[in-house]
Amino acid sequence: MKKVIFMGTPSFSVPILQALIEEETIEVAAVVTQPDRKVGRKQILTPSPVKQLAMTYDIPVLQPEKLSNSQEMQQILELEPDLLITAAYGQYVPTKLLKAPTYRAINVHASLLPKYRGAAPIHYAVLKGDEVTGITIMYMEKVMDAGDIIAQREIPITKEDDTGTLFEKLSLLGRDLLMDTLPDIFAGKNASIKQDEEKVSFSPMITKEQEKIDWKKTAKEINNLIRALRPAPGAYTIMEEKRFKIWDAQVVHEETSKEPGTIVKLDKELLYVACGEKTILSLKEVQPAGKKRMKIDQYLIGTDLKVDDQFLE
Repeated sequence: MKKVIFMGTPSFSVPILQALIEEETIEVAAVVTQPDRKVGRKQILTPSPVKQLAMTYDIPVLQPEKLSNSQEMQQILELEPDLLITAAYGQYVPTKLLKAPTYRAINVHASLLPKYRGAAPIHYAVLKGDEVTGITIMYMEKVMDAGDIIAQREIPITKEDDTGTLFEKLSLLGRDLLMDTLPDIFAGKNASIKQDEEKVSFSPMITKEQEKIDWKKTAKEINNLIRALRPAPGAYTIMEEKRFKIWDAQVVHEETSKEPGTIVKLDKELLYVACGEKTILSLKEVQPAGKKRMKIDQYLIGTDLKVDDQFLE
């Protein structure tokens, strides 16, 4: 039986940990996850999804605020694991720890490396309008997401996909690819290839500035942003000096000569907005400031918007 340390935090990591727990040839000796955080309006201290799963199986949980030179790091070393597996852990892992296990340390990363190294690969795949994405199993190195590639598997990105749906799909794909790859790793039969540094791109955390819609961009680019920021935090624009979130939209295959951000068509069931390069976006689900999300026909019942009104950038 191989002794494994698993490091992960969000729900993305949960199916992966579940599969490791259920594998009879593996012992999950400990789980490392981020410290409990305050969540919601009431700021309730909440354990990570990975911690919650580990606790149901009485697996020891370590939660260092910072792993480097911590007591928890020493505990991991003392366990003498055969393999360290990370999946969306969200914290730097010291080189000393990466080199300690017999079979080193591997990461389940939600992109087709070397594309989208970093913290938000799923967001960027949608944001950039990619047609495919996937999972990479790689050896971990000091440089983030730069290790040799052990295995990859891809899936298509549909027009209906957003960050939320891809998060779920890639979580299951990561689980399956990892479990298919582990036997060869433990048998010493796996091959690995170096990443092509000329093809590297990055996916840093989404900033608050990126959440605001720039109507000078094309309807397709804006729609990609809306999908990339769903289910959270959501893309927004400004209407009557207040935030106005747009949760769902559709590119209209028509042209307009009106200024970007201008309402070009409006009736009881639809609202078209001019975008860059003469393109048009149809709003499908919105959320005015201080109100709940609603379909566009519900919103239009109580609004006094009219054609030629403008959303501000």
